[in-house]
Amino acid sequence: MTEDLPSIPAVDVRDPRTLRALAHPLRATLLGLLRAEGPSTASKLGQRLGESSGATSYHLRQLASFGLVEEVPGEGTGRERWWRARHRSTRWHTEELVDQPGGREVVDELTHRSLSQHRRLLAAHAEQREELDEVERDAASLNDWALRLSAARVRALADELNAVLERWRAEEEEPDQPLVHVLVDLFRLREYPS
Repeated sequence: MTEDLPSIPAVDVRDPRTLRALAHPLRATLLGLLRAEGPSTASKLGQRLGESSGATSYHLRQLASFGLVEEVPGEGTGRERWWRARHRSTRWHTEELVDQPGGREVVDELTHRSLSQHRRLLAAHAEQREELDEVERDAASLNDWALRLSAARVRALADELNAVLERWRAEEEEPDQPLVHVLVDLFRLREYPS
């Protein structure tokens, strides 16, 4: 493949219908795999996920209709098309979506799906940690910070942390190195879980 990583850093979603397309578990998984592992075909993705190529092909076309994936020009044939993600990540601002029809529901659904994905990634890291070499194990960082901040300062901190990550992606990333997952979560709890 000529390009492994999407060239556009992020897509800002402002339409609940686009988020609804991402709320489908198989579509979210397909998009995640294309972002993490690069271009692939519906057949290869189907084998990887234990799905039929018909199902993966259908959902890839749905993602394409919302501008989230695209066919790779000049690769494959009519029956075996190659697909790639158009963006490296998806972001949205809840306040822009919740007042639109269906917006609150899809934001809530994607919030739960995102938390579930975070749990899966952390669990996979815990399971695979000992398979990493010592340098990779020592480089990993799992932190749990607690700060007393107003909602406005939480937003400012989130914006600052995301800006740092965007800068690292643009200026510091090493395309020939393994993919590293960075989870940034800022949230308030009414009560600490026991």
